[in-house]
Amino acid sequence: MSNIGSLLKSEIARVARREIRAELTAVKRASAAYRHTIADLKRKISVLEKRATQLERQPKSMVPAGDSSPDANRFQARGFKSLRERLGLSAEKMGKLLGGVSALSVYAWEAGRNKPRKENVAAIAALRTLGKREAEARLSAAPNKSKRKPKASASNKRVVAQRSRVIRAKRK
Repeated sequence: MSNIGSLLKSEIARVARREIRAELTAVKRASAAYRHTIADLKRKISVLEKRATQLERQPKSMVPAGDSSPDANRFQARGFKSLRERLGLSAEKMGKLLGGVSALSVYAWEAGRNKPRKENVAAIAALRTLGKREAEARLSAAPNKSKRKPKASASNKRVVAQRSRVIRAKRK
């Protein structure tokens, strides 16, 4: 009887060791992967710390080559809309200040559907420094360029009506 008990005990110990070994290999693999990841992160941190110290040592007037500022006149739809609201202008008046831009273009820029051209972005940047009074003064000083066609005279209306009647008669 003692042989069966000792055999059973040794078999249980062997199966337990096998199970533990299988679990340990998975843990060892994960641990090795974590160690590699940690080493990579430490390398990246050291590179970034070196770069930060280099940038701190540079004079403030120097701008790094990759950080050149082409968007000194950057455009954002929210900012443009708030500028127009701050100046208290309608879209049509804002377009006149920008040099004859249509109100629809102004609305499209505000909604973010379209972006203005570079020359318009520069004009918008110049408007940022204006106050309400200055904007109104510029509008009153600007020539009134209306793109609308003059209304047709009464005789022209009659001629157009006559032609449309003739065309309709020919179709029948």
